[in-house]
Amino acid sequence: MILTLCYLIGSVTFILGLKMLAHPTTARRGNLVAAAGMSIAIIGTIFLYEQDGKRLGNYAWIFAGLVVGSIIGTLAAKKVKMTAMPEMVSLFNGMGGACAALISFIEFGHLHQAIVVGSIETAVLLTILLGLIIGSISFAGSVIAWGKLNGSIKDFSFPGQHIINLILLVIVLGLAAFLLNNINASNYYWFYVIAVVALIYGVFFVLPIGGADMPVVISLLNSFTGVAAACGGFLYDNKVMLTGGILVGAAGTLLTLLMCKAMNRSLKNVLIGSFGGNKTNGESGSKSQGNFKEISLNDAATIMGYANKVIIVPGYGLAVAQAQHSCHELEKLLQDRGVEVKYAIHPVAGRMPGHMNVLLAEADVSYEKLLEMEQANEEFKSTDVVLILGANDVVNPAAKKDPSSPIYGMPILEVEYAKHTIINKRSMKPGYAGIENDLFFQPKSSMLFGDAKKALQDLVAEIKSM
Repeated sequence: MILTLCYLIGSVTFILGLKMLAHPTTARRGNLVAAAGMSIAIIGTIFLYEQDGKRLGNYAWIFAGLVVGSIIGTLAAKKVKMTAMPEMVSLFNGMGGACAALISFIEFGHLHQAIVVGSIETAVLLTILLGLIIGSISFAGSVIAWGKLNGSIKDFSFPGQHIINLILLVIVLGLAAFLLNNINASNYYWFYVIAVVALIYGVFFVLPIGGADMPVVISLLNSFTGVAAACGGFLYDNKVMLTGGILVGAAGTLLTLLMCKAMNRSLKNVLIGSFGGNKTNGESGSKSQGNFKEISLNDAATIMGYANKVIIVPGYGLAVAQAQHSCHELEKLLQDRGVEVKYAIHPVAGRMPGHMNVLLAEADVSYEKLLEMEQANEEFKSTDVVLILGANDVVNPAAKKDPSSPIYGMPILEVEYAKHTIINKRSMKPGYAGIENDLFFQPKSSMLFGDAKKALQDLVAEIKSM
């Protein structure tokens, strides 16, 4: 009874925590609420769970694992840079998938006697197989995504790779269906073959997907991990594990679909299209744009200091430079001069969902100042200056005007409608998708080269001296 209450509290806190994560002002508290519920569920399981009249035992091993894992997790979370957060999320996804797969391995081992005498329950075996397949794919795919995000693994594809992927998936599902209907003491080893093929499929599944699509892949793998965890919850009749898995799986799936909508692409196109891979150094979908013009710090400070409205568009370059605090300082300085300052956030800006929102929240930027894409596009026409900090593909007009561009049809921030656009970049190199940006060569656009943090600090100094 007490354990059931612990699981109920855990399930409710997961739901409340997820709800609170929807707003930056309550996100931190929501995370703590969900963590508290998880702690209650874990402690309840360790001390109150019984099977056949026996409790867990092995407390030394259990708490040793908890302590070691907590220390590693805490140190990793504290040391990780904001630019490396997507890699950490991918790694955490992979660990969740690995845990689900290991649960399937362990429980399959426990069923060996039932397999020998032919008394295994189909529903139990189905759950074990699903946890194994989904968990293995999530683990292998997440590790590859982690490597691609930190640059240690490059995009890799070859002719017919998607067909090979499909064959591998059919083999996995076919073997699973075979075992489900014909498992016995002489063929149970196919279970381990399924695990190996699922791992190979997870690697090949993510390898060809281009860098610009990695936020979608991270979200999709996250949903896989949730579903695999839910299988474990069903297997153990653990309500809190089942609830947590369902919430993660559903949230990850919805987020994946929303990001696909923001990119005006189907999930199938993301998984098969390899957009953003095999970069072409700006040749794909681009023409001879002409010349760009550079703006001095003094001119940029003057234009912004005497503007009525300024909209800042943050991108990955802002995260790389760790310039969010300098950006907030510029915002406050302009506000003190009577300038209206807002931020335009594209749904897939950065390297993971919500990357820019988290980055700006870290610098105490007011959530009310963050405009979603639709709101921002309505305000650009009445904006004097748009300051773009490291964003590229999400402001590329080719998405609207050039049918030959790989990003054609993707909704973008329509910054070209502002009176003046200042683009801060380190160089003229293409963005993450490897596509040249027509915006840089438009008459109302000016380039402000350099590290985002230094450029913002210099802008602040220039405006203060005016």
